[in-house]
Amino acid sequence: MAIILGIESSCDETSAAICIDGKIRSNVIANQTIHEKFGGVVPELASRAHQQNIIPAVAQAIREAKVHKNDIAAVAFTRGPGLLGSLLVGTSFAKAFALARSIPLIEINHMQAHILAHFIDDPTPAFPFLCLTVSGGHTQLVLVKDYFEMELLGQTLDDAAGEAFDKTAKILGLPYPGGPLIDRYARDGNADAFTFPEPQIPGLNFSFSGLKTAILYFVRQKEQEQPGFLQKHLHDVCASVQSRIVSILLNKLKRAAKAVGVSDVAIAGGVSANSGLRDGLIALGEEQGWRVFIPRFEFCTDNAAMIAIAGYHKYLAGDFVGHDVAPLARYSL
Repeated sequence: MAIILGIESSCDETSAAICIDGKIRSNVIANQTIHEKFGGVVPELASRAHQQNIIPAVAQAIREAKVHKNDIAAVAFTRGPGLLGSLLVGTSFAKAFALARSIPLIEINHMQAHILAHFIDDPTPAFPFLCLTVSGGHTQLVLVKDYFEMELLGQTLDDAAGEAFDKTAKILGLPYPGGPLIDRYARDGNADAFTFPEPQIPGLNFSFSGLKTAILYFVRQKEQEQPGFLQKHLHDVCASVQSRIVSILLNKLKRAAKAVGVSDVAIAGGVSANSGLRDGLIALGEEQGWRVFIPRFEFCTDNAAMIAIAGYHKYLAGDFVGHDVAPLARYSL
């Protein structure tokens, strides 16, 4: 029996999970609300909060899984990418835990783990499949050939999709984190009320900085022409913005699927919790004849379950690292 402890600390969620023979038995996430008053994640505060949260989170994960710490066969941890201070807390804890029990240490790429979250629940996609990973820091199109053989087909040249949502929310005067609020308000708005440009980026890469600038100029102009415009039309603006971001993502996804000739298509990452993207992918999948895979909401945002499931597959392959391993703020696929 292989019991894997997963540790995730790449940004502002401290998470621990237990995986037993490929099945997730617990997934504990400690959120950090301290960042809300600053309008974004403050790295120094995030690392301090991780130090406070990591031991209670691990203890709870072990307790909920009904296992003993001495039964754990290996520790998997997020090596990167992410905030260096936050990663250092998770890496240091994983090293100490593994060293104290003389068990293997498994390093995990955070973005690969988001993709492998699709192997937590059935049904699972068949290799090769195409995955659109969308989060606050990344937007990537990845051809997944095996658990750890992945080809990057395209990525954002500037802002990520999640960053575009959050920065737009700030323009609209919404509190942090604003992405989920745009999603909520969009449900009561008209997506065709306003038109925002779609960047014409060649190939399978993305760009969201121009869209963000267009939204800023649009809001400024409308408020000058009609004071109170935003308050009156907030739901329609949110729906129109969300519709454009989703269309940018799905148009590239459709092009990539045709280019590589796969019919199993997935999304992953924090923005895959967005209802507009989920609904849009399902509709596009029906149109294109794809098998579509979308993680459960709790496995979209940063969580240790995806680290643990990735760690399980590395454990089976005997892919371990030494205690000289260091966290990486930048860590490509």
